[in-house]
Amino acid sequence: MSSDMWGYQPTAGYTAGSSLIGYKVEATDGSIGKVDKHSDDVGASHLVVDTGVWIFGKHVLIPAGLVSGIDTAAETIYVDRTKEQIKNAPEFDKDKHAEDAGYHEQLGGYYGSHRA
Repeated sequence: MSSDMWGYQPTAGYTAGSSLIGYKVEATDGSIGKVDKHSDDVGASHLVVDTGVWIFGKHVLIPAGLVSGIDTAAETIYVDRTKEQIKNAPEFDKDKHAEDAGYHEQLGGYYGSHRA
């Protein structure tokens, strides 16, 4: 697993400490939902996205390293994966997985092998 998958890319436009809650999230091929939670913890930065009706009301965890850009004026975050890749990621349970290192490793392996 790439350790930089769990940190924002310098070119993404993220300012440490900024709140991204409520921002729209766009995959390379369309909208996937809105940010429900996010973390900028060193080595474990991520977004938790509420997909609404798109994946039957589920949440997905997206490593911060997949963020390709943030438009603060439009409150939109762009991620470097397709909707299908995000939909097929290992299932996320917000009550169990947010701080679970084993789940982060599994997710990092999945996203690391699926490039946009």
